[in-house]
Amino acid sequence: MGLSNARDGATRRILAIVNQKGGVGKTTTAINLAAALVESGKRVLIVDLDPQGNASTGLGIPHSRRVRNSYDLLVKEATASSLVQPTTVENLSVIPAKGDLSSADVELVSDAGRARRLQKSLREPELLAAWDYIVIDCPPSLSLLTVNAMAAADAVLVPLQCEFFAMEGLSQLLTTVKEIRRGLNPALTVEGVILTMYDRRNNLSELVANDVRANLGDVVYRTVIPRNVRLSEAPSYAVPATVYDPTSTGSLAYRALARELLERGTRSAA
Repeated sequence: MGLSNARDGATRRILAIVNQKGGVGKTTTAINLAAALVESGKRVLIVDLDPQGNASTGLGIPHSRRVRNSYDLLVKEATASSLVQPTTVENLSVIPAKGDLSSADVELVSDAGRARRLQKSLREPELLAAWDYIVIDCPPSLSLLTVNAMAAADAVLVPLQCEFFAMEGLSQLLTTVKEIRRGLNPALTVEGVILTMYDRRNNLSELVANDVRANLGDVVYRTVIPRNVRLSEAPSYAVPATVYDPTSTGSLAYRALARELLERGTRSAA
């Protein structure tokens, strides 16, 4: 896709943050990578596609402001721009989620175009003109919601926890990406794999990181995201860690990741 951004001639990118395993840092990555991109001068919209709505909560969107949400985007085909909620971080907004999104799979079962609902919504001209990056926070499954995200995205980002079973399930995810390419989105790529919850005091983290790099090569980002208490605390204050504690190791890591993401984008556009 890589559709032109009418606002300033830049390239608008849609990134889906995907891993069917829970607890690997998807939402933490969505929030803090988005915030770090904003610090780099980008306008970023997060689409919360997880019925748990943790990205919405972590960005300070109360349930009273989620009456209309990503459920309306998929099931009721509401215009995406009408669902955007600002956050306390300038140039960072969110289309929030809440529990009713969990019924979308069932409600759309008879719709032949159900896997393209989000793709259609995110092509709205007003939306294309407003944002440099759209970051989709996916649920911990390969459900219809995640399929919609990958059908709409230019690329997927895969957070991978530095633990013993890190590679487990990755082959299934990569197979799903290939299937999406064949049937729904031929241009979809794997932007990169992000090693998360890295603990330099733990030999296992280093072993896992080396194993993942040996298996996947350059698709793995150089930047690793450490285990960091500030990353865990920030959502309870309804701001990204980059705002809550800008000098924490977690914040510094997400800024480095954003720089690396932008550098990769510059190289691939050249």
